[in-house]
Amino acid sequence: MSTASSADGTTIGYEAVGNGPTLILVEGAMSSRGGSASQLAPELSDAFTTVAYDRRGRGGSGDTLPFSVDREIEDIDALIEAVGAPAVAFGMSSGAMLLLRAAAALGPERISAVVLYEPPLMPDAALDGARQYTADLAATLADGRGGDAVALFLARVGMPEQAIDGMRHSPAWPGMEAIAPTLAYDDAAMGDSAVPDDVVQRVRIPVLTLAGGASPAFLQYGARELAAAIPGAAFEVVEDQTHSFAPDAVAAPVRRFLAPRLQ
Repeated sequence: MSTASSADGTTIGYEAVGNGPTLILVEGAMSSRGGSASQLAPELSDAFTTVAYDRRGRGGSGDTLPFSVDREIEDIDALIEAVGAPAVAFGMSSGAMLLLRAAAALGPERISAVVLYEPPLMPDAALDGARQYTADLAATLADGRGGDAVALFLARVGMPEQAIDGMRHSPAWPGMEAIAPTLAYDDAAMGDSAVPDDVVQRVRIPVLTLAGGASPAFLQYGARELAAAIPGAAFEVVEDQTHSFAPDAVAAPVRRFLAPRLQ
């Protein structure tokens, strides 16, 4: 593992593999280096220098309070500085929304194209539920109840209560509880969970959004709506895939979209 120093001095742990232009892989909530996005690295390292990293507060990366989304954007910029600019990037779930905000903030000289997989944006009718989750998550974390915050998140993404109770007794639970504070980081990246008009208006690079063909409609919604909102963006369905995708299936459209933009 290598490290980069972010603008606020936070150490960001990363692993760069391969040859070619820089490809940053941005994980979603509760994922460290080695999650779904990072699993694309072996599939794409022949064409890119793939950069899998631990978002701040997770794995081999540090954390510096107070948190803001700007700090995570600076983390991405530090990785680009360390490995090479301009970069292209892939974002997974809530990590896709962090990446979109980074692309808007940093500009095409730093991030020249992005692929966003199932950003979990929501229609107007579901926004009250998103606001309630934000409030409940903040209160739970303020009380120091990390385990309850994880349970709240798992319920939010559709895990049944019985399954959550089982998870609490699994060997994985302490690790999940340890990074519970970072759930607020992903929630901040999501904003109010609606398509962020102020962000999409500042995106001036090629964008591809992806959704699994076997994912439920509510997970496909964000990718479709975001592509419709960003001028020139494309949307594609990856057949037979869900939110937990096969790396080779998703690597194919990522390669097809990004490679021509690097020649």
